Amino acid sequence: MKWNLRITAAHRGIWKASELQRLLAAHGLKISAGKMSGLWSGTPASVKLDELDVICVVLGCDLNELMSPEPDKVTRPGTEQEDQPATAVAAEGRRTITPKARRDRSMPPR
Repeated sequence: MKWNLRITAAHRGIWKASELQRLLAAHGLKISAGKMSGLWSGTPASVKLDELDVICVVLGCDLNELMSPEPDKVTRPGTEQEDQPATAVAAEGRRTITPKARRDRSMPPR
């Protein structure tokens, strides 16, 4: 998902994170400076649904303005390198790793 908080806020005339932070606090959502920085400057690690509700109310927007899907970033089954057989990876010039048996290990408890 692409996080569009900064652009959505700019369309409403909000240009600073501190200004949005004050508006959110006025609606009962107190956000720390660190979390606000994460929300404002990039893609946040997590956002609670309750927080999204308040953000949408303050900005007068819908979720589709705050977030937009990026389906091209999703890997599809069979397209990853790990799914290929080891011989195909070796043919590309990569070194194959073969585990060695260790004879000095003890047996597991019975």
